[in-house]
Amino acid sequence: MSNPYFTNDPYFGESEQAKKQRQQLGVPNVAPAPGQQAYGQPGQYGSYSPTSTLPPVPVAADQLEQQYRMPAAGAAETGRMTYDDVIVKTGLVLGTIVAFGAFSWFAPSLLGMPAIQTPLMIVGLIGGLVLGLVNAFKREPSAGLIMAYAAFEGLFLGAISSVFESQWSGIVAQAVLATVATFVAVLLLFRSGKVRNTPRFQKIVLTALVGYLIFSLVNLVLMWTGVLDGWGLRSGWLGVLIGVAAVVLAAATLVIDFDSIQKGVRRGAPARYAWSAAFGLAVTLVWMYLEFLRLLAILRN
Repeated sequence: MSNPYFTNDPYFGESEQAKKQRQQLGVPNVAPAPGQQAYGQPGQYGSYSPTSTLPPVPVAADQLEQQYRMPAAGAAETGRMTYDDVIVKTGLVLGTIVAFGAFSWFAPSLLGMPAIQTPLMIVGLIGGLVLGLVNAFKREPSAGLIMAYAAFEGLFLGAISSVFESQWSGIVAQAVLATVATFVAVLLLFRSGKVRNTPRFQKIVLTALVGYLIFSLVNLVLMWTGVLDGWGLRSGWLGVLIGVAAVVLAAATLVIDFDSIQKGVRRGAPARYAWSAAFGLAVTLVWMYLEFLRLLAILRN
């Protein structure tokens, strides 16, 4: 997946051990709300816990009937993650990326330092890479670290987008529109059920991701060592085909992200995990935007 946190976490990922335990106990595949116990566990009404200091309090039949008729508490009341939480957190992360990207874009004119854009790009690239790895493999989500990642990523994207725009006018707006359109299209297809994250689909995507990562590293080394110039192995029509494949792969990763978020909501993940969902979506969208930017630049040439 784009976000390894989804794989390692019992709420987002497929935890086989937890799944087998739930099947043996006959518990549905939904995690209890934080601070609550699953039905049939010690500590429920009418049961006695060895650690209790007081005997169970009897409850009248009319009181029990009144409790049963009361509406069930929603996800927000029980502190569980909702789709609204994911939307809000994702908006905050993407908004931070855009804000710092705008600063990095206009920094040379605002500060009167034309050469400052390159240092901002390098700082943003290193900071975004380091914090991206930290957040991806962190067991508990940290809102501060995720927002810091967004700030560094914004510095990098703003600077590199300015470089592309100076060479190919209008390319940034095209890349943004292509990213937004692809995101909406994948979301609609996922919501309609026409595209699903099956085990086979996920295995194909993960294999393709590993292959693309190896190819990108080899191409980067060839470019840095001077063996190839320009876009390296991604020049010409071969580069166009590879760029289209990379965009399709990023779109497939979005499907896995949407499915992971859906599982987290259904399993009653704590509300703080909405930050992890927002981080995963941001990583995929940033990658997709960069692929569109590079693909459009190759087509312009």
